[in-house]
Amino acid sequence: MSDHIEKLKSFNKTKDFFIGIDSDGCVFDSMEIKHKECFAPNTINYWDLQAVSRFAREAAEFVNLYSQWRGCNRFPALLMVLDLLTEHPQAVDRDYQIPEVRPLRDWVANNTALSNATLEKEIEKTGDPILEKTMVWSKAVNEAVAKIVRNVPPFPHVHDCLERFRESADIAVVSGTPTDAIKREWQENDIAKYADMICGQELGSKKEHLRYAAAEKYDLAKILMLGDAPGDLAAAKANNVLFFPINPTDEAASWARLHDEAIDRFLDGTYAGSYEDELIAEFSALLPSEPPWKK
Repeated sequence: MSDHIEKLKSFNKTKDFFIGIDSDGCVFDSMEIKHKECFAPNTINYWDLQAVSRFAREAAEFVNLYSQWRGCNRFPALLMVLDLLTEHPQAVDRDYQIPEVRPLRDWVANNTALSNATLEKEIEKTGDPILEKTMVWSKAVNEAVAKIVRNVPPFPHVHDCLERFRESADIAVVSGTPTDAIKREWQENDIAKYADMICGQELGSKKEHLRYAAAEKYDLAKILMLGDAPGDLAAAKANNVLFFPINPTDEAASWARLHDEAIDRFLDGTYAGSYEDELIAEFSALLPSEPPWKK
C-alpha cells in the first residue's frame, strides 16, 4: 500500500459526520491571483512561450479558472494548456510548436499523487531532463505564491460555517494544493483549528482523500464535500457522497446559503435529492468545456 494511502486511512473518526473542504477558490479568493500572477507568468517563462504569451495566458486562465478543469492538479493542467495552444488559431498562425513533454505525460498518466515530492523521486530514478525542467517550473510557481499571495482572507461566512460544522462533524481539507501552502494560509487566518486533517497534493487525489479518510468509515449520507471546481464534484460522486458547490464569482452567496439552509439539511438528512441536484445544476452551468476561441 502506498504511503499516502496509509496516512489517509489513519484519519481518526470522532463524530458521525464528515466534511471535506477544498481550499483555493473555495475557502479563499486566491485562485485568480495565484493563476494570473504566479502560474501563468512562470509557465510562459519556463516553457518558452514568449512568442505566444497572450494566447498562452488565455489558455492557462481558461483551464485553471474558467472551465470544467478549474482547480485540477498543476501537472495535468500544464499539459492541457500546452495542448490547447496547438488548437488556438492565433497561436498556430505564429507557428507555435508544443514543447517536448512526453516524459511528463507518462508520469502524470501513471501516478495519482502528483506533487513535487513524487516528481523528485521520479527524477532521482530516471534523471530525465524534461521532468527536471518541470520541477524547476513547479518550484518557481511555489516561490511566486509564497511571495505574492498574502493577506487573502476567507470568504464571508466561512468562519461561521466551520464553527457550526465543528459541533457535529470531523473536518478535513481536501485539496490539490501543496500541503505547506494550505497550512500557512489556514494558520494565518486562524482557521487551522477547525481542520482535523489537511490533505494536500502529497496525499494523492481528492478522490483518494475522500475514499480512504472518509468513505470507508462514515455513513455515505453523512459525508459532504465542499468545492468550487468540477474536480471536487467528481471526487464526491466517485465516492457516492454529497456535494455542496461554492459557485465561482458568487462565493459569498454560496457560503451564506450553506450557513442559512444547507447545513441544517445535511445534518437532518434532507440534503440529498432534488435540493442537491438543483445546486449542482446551477454550478455546472457556470463552467464550460469549450474554450472561447473554438466557438
